[in-house]
Amino acid sequence: MKDAEIPMSSVDFVVKLREACAIVMDACEDYLEKSGMTKIPDKEIQWDPNMVVWVKKDGDRGPYELAEPDPNNKVYQAMLQDLKAHDGKLTKDGYFYWVFTDGKAIGRKKKT
Repeated sequence: MKDAEIPMSSVDFVVKLREACAIVMDACEDYLEKSGMTKIPDKEIQWDPNMVVWVKKDGDRGPYELAEPDPNNKVYQAMLQDLKAHDGKLTKDGYFYWVFTDGKAIGRKKKT
């Protein structure tokens, strides 16, 4: 067999594919930079508040629910990240959510 007739190995194919992807990524980054977009907008963060433990509390402005910081709960972490991306407060599914001044605990109150 001649060298030109030897089939490409799987590894060679993956290496060439990786190089092609790198070229495409560089081209995309150049385009975004030239168009003035320095950051691609983040996807909307999804979280289900029912997957977080809420404790009923009474505050100066009436009753609310509190979620204590939970570093092991991915839903809590996603909710905290989303709140921080919205300046520490947002409304979702009829509830007003906020991050306490400690930057970790989350409160919610039914919107009336």
